[in-house]
Amino acid sequence: MDLVKLTAQEFENFAKGHEQITFHQTKEWAKLKDTNNWRHYYIGLKDKNTIKAAALLLAKEIPIIKKRLFYSPRGILIDYNNKELLKEFTIKIKKFLKQEKGFLLKIDPLIEYIERDNNGNIVKDGYNNKKAFQNLLEVGYKHFGFNLMQNTLQPRWMHVIETEGKTEEDIQKEMESKTRQILRKNERCGITTREITREELPLFKKIMQHTSDRREFVDRPLSYYQNMWNCLHNSGIMKILIAEIDFDIYEKNTKDELEDAKKELESRKYKYENNLLKMNENKYNTSNKQDQQTIDRLNKQLDKIKNLKEKYGAKTVLGGILFLIYGNEVLSLHGGSLAELMQFQSAYTIHYAGIKYAIDHGYKRYNFYGITGDFRPENPLYGLYLFKKSFGGHVVELVGEFDLVIRKDIYYLYKFAFKAYKSLKNVKCKLKK
Repeated sequence: MDLVKLTAQEFENFAKGHEQITFHQTKEWAKLKDTNNWRHYYIGLKDKNTIKAAALLLAKEIPIIKKRLFYSPRGILIDYNNKELLKEFTIKIKKFLKQEKGFLLKIDPLIEYIERDNNGNIVKDGYNNKKAFQNLLEVGYKHFGFNLMQNTLQPRWMHVIETEGKTEEDIQKEMESKTRQILRKNERCGITTREITREELPLFKKIMQHTSDRREFVDRPLSYYQNMWNCLHNSGIMKILIAEIDFDIYEKNTKDELEDAKKELESRKYKYENNLLKMNENKYNTSNKQDQQTIDRLNKQLDKIKNLKEKYGAKTVLGGILFLIYGNEVLSLHGGSLAELMQFQSAYTIHYAGIKYAIDHGYKRYNFYGITGDFRPENPLYGLYLFKKSFGGHVVELVGEFDLVIRKDIYYLYKFAFKAYKSLKNVKCKLKK
């Protein structure tokens, strides 16, 4: 077999039919990375005219070292259980990378390490890919480690909902009751979702900036989202949904609910006073008190809606999510909400819109993407996991990140320099706070 450079079309034809395919291994993603000064290669291991394995490789020259770091995002597309095939590919890719002045190849395959449930527990007698993991080690790849936090190039831990062959009713049954209640409440509040246009990207950037300021992370510039749109949107890979609230609908539904509560109270009083209703006095008074509390709450809600309309107008944006859609899944990549309107919990509605899209268009799963693998309540990111868990589904643990070292001397120099860079960056972040 020979390792050869593939055309974009050859690579795409092979990748589309591969079970590990994601948006990371597409010509559109390669085009996007070109805008960030990465050079891309499509390579394949061919047996005569048949491609047995392939990968999109991204390359970037490291300053001072003057050698290239190579990265195959969520690659290589190969049968990792076939040790001989993996070994042959590895030997030949090392030779290829040496010729291209590479000192390191990083990979983070889309391979689940071991089956886990919604609570993050290992499923008894569930599937695992320990053989594939061991094969990678035996043919020369160095494992980054079974990290729990989000400190790899791509998340090692994710939360997903299987959507293939399911209906909305099936998905709702798997949700926590609180999540169903929030979705119903949001509908009554007049919260809906829609896809934005390219001209509205500054609006999404505003949402992300508000979120980054609140959560203390550095958001990307507007140009990042514009480049993503230019490279991914027209092919259907990227969609951005925003949630909006219509205060006129919210007001109408609140008035209708208020009217129903008043009628219920008046009807009970009339029937009780005219001996048409058999109810002991304690129960009668308790029911009346509860209805009056509902009426008082709804009146306050109407006052609040009036103030919100005066401040924001009849309709306003609450939040948004950037989705990447390709292969087997709909994936939620980035998202956020405006701090002053977080009370409406619009993220529930947008994620549910993404789940419905996955169902309606026949995708195998909806991917909430990164979570932590530390499921202790004291973990700072535990709340993020609980939010995603509330929709149902299960935890995914991937095998992780691997390094294929081409030049040991340069590799260890790079690791030392990168560690020093990260330490300096952390110090700068702390000084800014």
